[in-house]
Amino acid sequence: MSMKRTNVYADPEDLAIIKEAAKRRGISEAEIIRQGIHLAAMANRVWDEPLFSRTFTGPGRTLAKDEVRDVVADAAQRETGSGTAA
Repeated sequence: MSMKRTNVYADPEDLAIIKEAAKRRGISEAEIIRQGIHLAAMANRVWDEPLFSRTFTGPGRTLAKDEVRDVVADAAQRETGSGTAA
C-alpha cells in the first residue's frame, strides 16, 4: 500500500501519550498515528448501502422475551440440524 505524507498539528499531551504507547508496544509513533487516522476515516465514512438493507416480515408488534428466545432457538436448531433443544 502506498502512503501519502501530510502534516497535522497535534496537542503536545496527545503526542506524549503516543510516544509512551509506541515505546510500550514496540511500534513506531507513526504507526499509532496511522491507526488513529484509519479509525477516524472509518468512523466518518459514508457507506453506499445501509447497514441493515434486508427487511423481515413479522407480526407487526414487538415480540416478548420468550418469543424471541424461542425463535432464536428454532433457528439455531435448523442451522445445526439438531432435533433437540440444548
